[in-house]
Amino acid sequence: MPEKQLIKIAHSPDSDDAFMFYALKHQKISSDKYDFEIVRKDIEELNRLALDEVYDITAISIHAYAHLAHKYVLTSSGASMAEKDYGPMVVAKKDFDSKTLLKGKVIAVPGEWTTAFLVLKLYEPHIRHLAMPFDQIMDAVLQGKVDAGLLIHEGQLQFEDQGLKKILSLGDVWRQYGKGLPLPLGGNAVKKSLGKEVTENLSCLQKQSIEYAFEHKEEARDYAMQFKRDLLASEADKYLSWYANERTLNMGDEGKKAISLLFDLAHEKGLLEKKVEIEIV
Repeated sequence: MPEKQLIKIAHSPDSDDAFMFYALKHQKISSDKYDFEIVRKDIEELNRLALDEVYDITAISIHAYAHLAHKYVLTSSGASMAEKDYGPMVVAKKDFDSKTLLKGKVIAVPGEWTTAFLVLKLYEPHIRHLAMPFDQIMDAVLQGKVDAGLLIHEGQLQFEDQGLKKILSLGDVWRQYGKGLPLPLGGNAVKKSLGKEVTENLSCLQKQSIEYAFEHKEEARDYAMQFKRDLLASEADKYLSWYANERTLNMGDEGKKAISLLFDLAHEKGLLEKKVEIEIV
């Protein structure tokens, strides 16, 4: 039997990412061609590491893909998109009018290549910001190190318990532009240099991993919660219903249109230097 090819995978410790890769991590699905090495890192760190093609499959922000489309191809499964009344948000210790808050104030953001930051700049292009790991933002706001913070991941569920107030919903911002499409936040990508056959194989295996998680929800959820010990099971279920759902299995035409629209808007406003050709496998 030929030696298996080692595939290096990286995803964030976010619940939906851990949920998606549970089956591959624990060999619930197997491959006669590939072995998998899976690590967890902050999403903005992954965005930057992708420049050097460190991982064969990586979670990335959709915004980051605009800078990485020459190196990676997005997978049709694995996307996280905000719809309805949820999504990234700006929070502070006290109520502000959002326009007042963003004038001259410093906002903690989870990285300049995160999609949340890009959408915030669609709203206010000249925002003052301080980048830091996403899981440090609420503390930075509470300690007065910044005036407000841009929350992604599970902080969207927990900010009120910390005594913070929502100042701006990026879901509301997107609804002004989005033409009824979901807000594309994150996705998974495969390194183009692996070749067409391997990228297609890996895309299929990743989808199988997500399907397994859906078929064994409690099992996969409990694994994901190991990395978010302050998260209740009910909160984890709610979060996963937002960001690991049917659209995660296949982003479909609406998902691709949403990504194209986001990139076109960012290009028109000078936030992206050039138009991006989207490639999905």
